Amino acid sequence: MTITYFQNHGVTITYDEQQQLGIAEWNGFLNGQEFREAITACLQLMEEHKPLRWLGDNRKMKAMRQADQEWFVTEIMPKLHASSLLRNAVVVSEDFFNRAAVEQMYKRAAGLGDLVTREFQTRLDALQWLSEAALPRAQEQQQG
Repeated sequence: MTITYFQNHGVTITYDEQQQLGIAEWNGFLNGQEFREAITACLQLMEEHKPLRWLGDNRKMKAMRQADQEWFVTEIMPKLHASSLLRNAVVVSEDFFNRAAVEQMYKRAAGLGDLVTREFQTRLDALQWLSEAALPRAQEQQQG
């Protein structure tokens, strides 16, 4: 069963207990407060439900403020890497500036932990990869 955990004009966050999958579907531009509120809701879902998989569907997300990018890298990335997540799939944005920002954020956070993150062009491809049996982290690193 899938529940809607949090929703505002810029994001819908859902959780599928059977798949142990959290999904954040972004839409448009979020100001700093809205972005941080949404990301905090994502973290709360992770703490409460301990998902193994996460899908960030960024297709409709717009540019992110530099301050929000910095906050995400320094405050949030370490928490993601310390969470229950094994796989994180990102469906890239149609917006060039968002794609560039997200790419830079993940590059800056490389080496923080062994969470495996991959980018996809389509939601279907991302969900397919996420639905594969979760491998132990060390084994997946060798295959990735």
